[in-house]
Amino acid sequence: MASTSTNRGVVYKGPGKVEVEGIDFPKLVNPQGKQAEHGVILEIVATNICGSDQHMVRGRTTAPIGLVLGHEITGEIIEAGRDVEFLEVGDLVSVPFNVACGRCRTCREQQTGICLTVNPERAGGAYGYVDMGGWVGGQAEYIMIPYADFNLLKFPDKDQAMAKIRDLTCLSDILPTGYHGAVTAGVGPGSTVYIAGAGPVGLAAAVSAQLLGAAVVIVGDMNERRLAHARTFGCETVNLAETGSLADKVAQILGVPEVDSAVDCVGFEARGHGAEANTEAPAVVLNAAMEITRPGGSIGIPGLYVTDDPGSKDAAARKGALSIRFGLGWAKSHSLHTGQTPVLKYNRKLMMAILHDRIQIAKAVNVTVITLDEAPRGYADFDEGVAKKFLIDPHGVLKNAG
Repeated sequence: MASTSTNRGVVYKGPGKVEVEGIDFPKLVNPQGKQAEHGVILEIVATNICGSDQHMVRGRTTAPIGLVLGHEITGEIIEAGRDVEFLEVGDLVSVPFNVACGRCRTCREQQTGICLTVNPERAGGAYGYVDMGGWVGGQAEYIMIPYADFNLLKFPDKDQAMAKIRDLTCLSDILPTGYHGAVTAGVGPGSTVYIAGAGPVGLAAAVSAQLLGAAVVIVGDMNERRLAHARTFGCETVNLAETGSLADKVAQILGVPEVDSAVDCVGFEARGHGAEANTEAPAVVLNAAMEITRPGGSIGIPGLYVTDDPGSKDAAARKGALSIRFGLGWAKSHSLHTGQTPVLKYNRKLMMAILHDRIQIAKAVNVTVITLDEAPRGYADFDEGVAKKFLIDPHGVLKNAG
């Protein structure tokens, strides 16, 4: 793979609209214009469309027009800064969606989702995302990755990795995110688990719960196509668009109206259940999770919640305030775990699980390869609820791989 002076990327053009445009070729410079000799330039092998991207594209954040999207990135190093010691040109690597320095207090504590130095405005940085430090997104042909020795996961054998690239591309976000949700919810051997949401992160959480030894994994959603896909790898499902309480639906499966653990993979654009399925209800998933999780159980919340939601019809929700039944969770001694997933905490072990056939994440989330030029159509299809995880192949190298 050779370097070039041209680059193209998927650019947010306003609510409901993305376009593929020419963008600047990356340099070893951070968003503040400071040299980043600790970084590398990648030629992108695979980059994915994420549900978090859809929040911005729907106009539900303060994302600026012109933002280059994309934070799920796998690529090959074509240039390395002079301070990079442990990686070389030609290495194939997975990029955690977190931008992290590896030096601050939180990074040293494995909390790379809230790095204290890579974003001047708040803790935590990410590629191609609103309020996350201004780092250029990776739904493109090339990208700069800072603090490369710390951030990047090198695949030990390039040919072996390319044979499983459709699975390995999920290491940048959704597999560690789903796994983090299951781990923080306390999932273990014999657990009963409820997963809210049958999108890619929800399906990743479901297959992660199975990897962790769960006895029963129940996935809830209103999209029957996605629920049908969850059933293909052994999940029980509940259709939340149908009448009846979630507790009753759980009882029909387990014999009791409660689970050991719950994982919220929906986030702030949640909708009501049953007759309220077409009405936004941003706290409904959290409240339902507290209702059905047993006393002393845990709730993992990898689903995205934002500090500002300008598109909400609810005045409180526009400022990130939700009507959560906190008293119920307190009375049941629930543990709730929030925040961005620290991908580096999990990605190496999950890579090994993929390489040694312990988990088939591409099959579980129905990875579907598209070209960079097909990205706008992919966004539209994903927004309509197709049961697919779109993997963008910007250089056409995946046609015969994986």
